[in-house]
Amino acid sequence: MGYSMMRRVARLVRLSYAHERGIYGQGIVVAVVDSGIAIHGDFLNNPNKRISAAGYAGRLIAAADMVNGRADFYDDNGHGTHVAGIIGGGGHIYTGMAPLCGLVSVKVLDHMGNGRLGDVLAGMQWILDNGKRYNIRIVNISVGTPARNVYEEESKLVKKVDELWNEGYVVLAASGNNGPYESSIGAPGISRKIITVGAADDDNAVISDRGMIKNYSGRGPTHSCIKKPDIVAPGSGIYSCNNITGGRRYIVKSGTSMATPVVSGAIALLLSKYPDMTNQEVKIRLKETAVNLGMPHSRQGWGMVNIERLLGDFVNEKYRKRT
Repeated sequence: MGYSMMRRVARLVRLSYAHERGIYGQGIVVAVVDSGIAIHGDFLNNPNKRISAAGYAGRLIAAADMVNGRADFYDDNGHGTHVAGIIGGGGHIYTGMAPLCGLVSVKVLDHMGNGRLGDVLAGMQWILDNGKRYNIRIVNISVGTPARNVYEEESKLVKKVDELWNEGYVVLAASGNNGPYESSIGAPGISRKIITVGAADDDNAVISDRGMIKNYSGRGPTHSCIKKPDIVAPGSGIYSCNNITGGRRYIVKSGTSMATPVVSGAIALLLSKYPDMTNQEVKIRLKETAVNLGMPHSRQGWGMVNIERLLGDFVNEKYRKRT
């Protein structure tokens, strides 16, 4: 069942276009700001023999822990490991978007999946202080808080992700699961600069901490009248790596937290092919190659990410002039 669900995601975003051409996210490092990343075989070895083993070792590059101060790879909740698997898992059963990318764990959520503002801000500051050292290009933030009119907490989050963006990082944040109400995008996804990701398939009923929900993906515009989300990807019933504390290597989760790493992984593929692209050029390329699903912009943004169009022959004119 899980394998078929991942085949659905791969088919919807045309992932095979990249993998058939040997583009697996080589040379690109993604920081996962979440509950941590557990040691999992899909991050450590090359069980998928279809993928070249070159550069596969050492894909777990660095770990920072703002919650408990540990220096190792662990995940006492499971959310971050699931997100990391979507981005870069490389197993027989499950292959993520960019299975040769590097992963940096920035733990800001505790064992219950809750986070304090200070820890989240500290995690982002750690990236600002250490990101160049570890060659981080992409920052995945499947973490957020409801935005109720850009109060102090939301403002601090937005300022910090904007700082990351200004330093050249491609920053992505989930739109949140408080839809379908207008202006239900969460912070820091309300930032004008960063890439905010919603779920394309939230019409499917899924289990959440609120019970069975559907049409959950945060809707725009923001309270500041910024058009959001920017783009959508599949987020319902996503099969990915588990932290293994319960004995299962893989588990199903749903939400915009799962849609966001689909797009982060897509961008890792894009930067693997065009490594000198800037974050602004990446954002423009996403906009110009997204597939219109015929939904209102407040639900789908520019449309759904499409790997074939993203990596294909089309190149934005500004980027063509630079190359």
